Amino acid sequence: MKKILVANRGEIAIRVMKTAKKMGIKTVAVYSTVDRNAPHVKFADQAVCIGEAPSSESYLRGDKIIQAAKELGVDAIHPGYGFLSENADFAEEVEKNNLIFIGPKSKAIRVMGSKLAAKEAVMHYDIPMVPGVDHAIIDIEEAKKTATAVGFPILIKASAGGGGKGMRVVEKEADFEAQMNRAISEAVAAFGDGSVFIEKYVTSPRHIEIQVMADAHGNILYFFERECSIQRRHQKVVEEAPSSVLTPELRKQMGEAAVKVAKACDYLGAGTVEFLLDDQHNFYFLEMNTRLQVEHPVSELIAGVDLVELQIKVARGEALPMKQEDLRIHGHALELRVYAEDPLNDFLPSVGHLDVYQLPVGEGIRVDNGFEQGMDIPIYYDPMLSKLITYGATREEAIELMIQAIAHYKVEGVQTTLPFGTFVCQHEAFRSGHFDTNFVKKYYDAEILKKQQETEAEVAMLVALKQYLTDQKMVRLPNA
Repeated sequence: MKKILVANRGEIAIRVMKTAKKMGIKTVAVYSTVDRNAPHVKFADQAVCIGEAPSSESYLRGDKIIQAAKELGVDAIHPGYGFLSENADFAEEVEKNNLIFIGPKSKAIRVMGSKLAAKEAVMHYDIPMVPGVDHAIIDIEEAKKTATAVGFPILIKASAGGGGKGMRVVEKEADFEAQMNRAISEAVAAFGDGSVFIEKYVTSPRHIEIQVMADAHGNILYFFERECSIQRRHQKVVEEAPSSVLTPELRKQMGEAAVKVAKACDYLGAGTVEFLLDDQHNFYFLEMNTRLQVEHPVSELIAGVDLVELQIKVARGEALPMKQEDLRIHGHALELRVYAEDPLNDFLPSVGHLDVYQLPVGEGIRVDNGFEQGMDIPIYYDPMLSKLITYGATREEAIELMIQAIAHYKVEGVQTTLPFGTFVCQHEAFRSGHFDTNFVKKYYDAEILKKQQETEAEVAMLVALKQYLTDQKMVRLPNA
């Protein structure tokens, strides 16, 4: 494998290219017209424009990507995450064109891409699942009977769903029909598939996911867990590894369950098995993401591995170079997704120009970044600017380092989730480890954050004034 095309943009494209270059592999970037001067384009050995700004005309055009790969003599394609990373047809086409797809085989993507098919696949492996139905429901009356049988509150979920779309919590029967119609409508609009299913809503869950890696020689390893319970709109914002609530015994049980899930679909490469953990520490299979996750850096740091390097080695047909018993957890890692969003305005996207964009540096600080000062934030793509990751010997150390790193991350021109990250890290519920996926709903209030920012601004102003007066006094002293 001498040349890899990265079928993505932004921070994940650069992240993959860094490892490829470390391994002596040439890289090819693809870009849309609006991304022509983006950092990932400059970072690659070669770059090719594949279309106009909308992703449907560029980053989702598998045919153009494959054509570019063939023309440039590429050996393999790494899809990153998002875009075509979980598109089984694309993976299949890559293979048909005698290129290596750095990811699972198309069959595994298809099975795990449907939540219902995934449930069916793992059913025979004695893996706990949330009570509910194991088939698609479209008929409202049938759905209502099922919901009543399962018992409210229930969760309506799109079978082809992701990112919180086509998902509705229903507290009581009177609200059911309206919420069912909304879920189906959202699912059709987002995925072209109105199939939904119903399961019991776990009221105080934690979102725990297990990182797995499988080779073509029958080896499947788990690289421990990530805690992903700090979410807004069912999407993660803060992640950490390891979780503060898992015992070694529970970690082993969940890790072994994740390995079974991977076996159930004959998995290859990096994947993530997601679970819900209830307040009694019972865990339930949620879904499998058949790609590298946004939050993979926290697993890399605590396990001491490069997951992209392992992906590439596995894709080349190599066996994993370690055994499960070789893996140990070292330290603690925390990740904040730095989105161009306004946490004071319901986390709505904040497009604009990066007038100032300066990254924090220092021991234990890692920034997987896709932007630079002077750039515009395109309206066409996910608004994530970077991932800010901190690593310490303990959880407390990683949290304190994150607070410091956020303070030294300078962004002007757009609003970001940086202040929200500080809010989380300073909140007693997070610091104590006693929180769940309802953290934002329970504790977050934009007004609290606004007051915090005003207080910080006043303190900064007083410090600056004191310094100014001190400087003036020093200037006057020689004339005294």
